[in-house]
Amino acid sequence: MDAATPLGMALALVALVVSIFMEGGSLAQLWNPSALILVLGGTVGFTLTTFRTKDFSMLPKAVARAFSAAREDRAAIAEEIVGIADTARKQGLLELQNRLAQFGDPLLRRGLSLVIDGMDPQAVREVLDQEVAIQRRRLESMAAVLEQAGGYAPTVGIIGTVMGLVHVLSNLGDTERLGPAIAAAFMATFYGIFTANFFWLPLGTKLRGQAERFEEHARMIILGVTAIHTGDTPSRLREKLETYLRDESGRAQRSTWAPAPAAPGEMDMATDHPQRD
Repeated sequence: MDAATPLGMALALVALVVSIFMEGGSLAQLWNPSALILVLGGTVGFTLTTFRTKDFSMLPKAVARAFSAAREDRAAIAEEIVGIADTARKQGLLELQNRLAQFGDPLLRRGLSLVIDGMDPQAVREVLDQEVAIQRRRLESMAAVLEQAGGYAPTVGIIGTVMGLVHVLSNLGDTERLGPAIAAAFMATFYGIFTANFFWLPLGTKLRGQAERFEEHARMIILGVTAIHTGDTPSRLREKLETYLRDESGRAQRSTWAPAPAAPGEMDMATDHPQRD
């Protein structure tokens, strides 16, 4: 699980509870079952109306995916790709077939299997590009469902408040219950705004970020597979992969990634196996 997601939610809840107590209120004031049912049910219903059943059915998976941590270690994958390139140059591509099941990343296994089967480098890239595009669209579709729900929630809350105020105005004779009734009516707006900004929109944004990081990760793998196919030297491949191992400040992530100088004789091997465009 990505610790940032539950930690952020917990911090938001703590801030809300503390502010209520500082104002002399109580948590009971936030409980209004009818308003909560309206907001949650209306949000889900409007979202279901917007999307296909197939897209909407991904909602539970989208929520689970937003809470999960990314399963990628670019430095480790890059090191693995360089090792594969070294094996391919020394022992040939067919040697990789015996080790294919050992490679952890499914896209890497897929790309290498295409290479081993003798597919043209351009065709390999096109197949992998298409698979990456499909996976990214799937993640973005999940994010769209969450974001759309976040857009509907405040609107449903306003609808609930208007309904509550209509009920209040139809019973103005009972002055003793007027104040509590108005407060209860505004709880629907609170639920709508709170669920949108506490749950739906943050998780949707989280998924969009995962989609972007997935594509960067996939592009690094595609570059590596293509370089292996065209006979790049391990040292040259390291230089290419270095671009994908930089953090936001532009510094290379070298926790497990330590580019090494070309091995003795590697330049001669490069002459025997020239890089193809």
